[in-house]
Amino acid sequence: MPRPIQATIHSDALHHNLARARAAAPDARVWAVVKANAYGHGIERVFEGLRGADGFALLDLDEARRVRALGWRGPVLLLEGVFEQRDLELCSRLDLWHTVHCDEQIDMLATHKTNLPHRVFLKMNSGMNRLGFTPSRYRAAWTRLNALPQVDEISLMTHFSDADGAPGIAAQMAVFAAITRDLPGERSLSNSAATLRHRVSAETASQQPDTQAASDWVRPGIALYGSAPDYPAGNANAWGLQPAMTLASKIIATQDLVAGQSVGYGSAFVADQDMRIGIVACGYADGYPRLCGTGTPVLVHGLRTRTLGRVSMDMLAVDLTPLAQAGQPAGFGSPVTLWGRADNGGVLDIDEVARHAGTLGYELMCALAPRVPVLVDG
Repeated sequence: MPRPIQATIHSDALHHNLARARAAAPDARVWAVVKANAYGHGIERVFEGLRGADGFALLDLDEARRVRALGWRGPVLLLEGVFEQRDLELCSRLDLWHTVHCDEQIDMLATHKTNLPHRVFLKMNSGMNRLGFTPSRYRAAWTRLNALPQVDEISLMTHFSDADGAPGIAAQMAVFAAITRDLPGERSLSNSAATLRHRVSAETASQQPDTQAASDWVRPGIALYGSAPDYPAGNANAWGLQPAMTLASKIIATQDLVAGQSVGYGSAFVADQDMRIGIVACGYADGYPRLCGTGTPVLVHGLRTRTLGRVSMDMLAVDLTPLAQAGQPAGFGSPVTLWGRADNGGVLDIDEVARHAGTLGYELMCALAPRVPVLVDG
């Protein structure tokens, strides 16, 4: 039989999380962000759960091809735009919208031969300092794009660096609002954190334009997959999000330790009393973080316990003492939830696991190893 580790993608959770994003931005259309192969979930696997979105936003032409191959005929946005001249030919062929964030991309458009002008999203660097035209150069870039016959509609775009915490969005929003105040075109501003934490109606935003994130398009990413964009200040449950991915395995062996015995490489955990441990078929070669040391939460039979010692390439150890205390025997074949949903309805947030590794839920999702079989539920 195959090794007993499996990831499950929950279509119902994706549908639910998309609805939560819509509820948080009722006046906006919603891009479902599926970059990084849908945050590690797989574009083809999440498509049914997210096809209620108004468009798909992604990173490169291969991802765009895959979305079109699934039958999607609505908007598709390249979040980083094109990387070379010939990419524009495929944008024309696949009817892709694309971001423009630098002079070189405008140069490519100016020499592009096409019968169908392109829909572009002109990006402002309002403080993130990654991509985009600085505020002092933004209007000149807009003017140049607007003069090109290769360009149809120009939408206006920026990205918030601190929507998940202090200092928030006010400073960047003020810059964006001041520079774009009289420019035509739809706005796309809010990522997951801004959509959930800075919810505002278009009417309110018109009254407070410099401090509120009103968007014609919002761009939820991590929230669609059930992770809180502001963890640990917020969590998935508080935002009404459901995990879209479960990583589960089983116990493949047990060991009975006496006080003073150690577990795993480097003897990183030493038992201070007699105890029973379970060995789980999951390790860092499956995408589980090696940095998750003793105390990382895990569910066995849906009951909360902890990892012990170092994570190995193919295995990790868990403490079975809490299960014995709860009257729930555990041994060979017992189900283990590394993150996501347990069979008894219990949930272990991926964000909580990631925190023990000193990282974010984003990274765990994207790091799921190719050797882990994936099932789509629903």
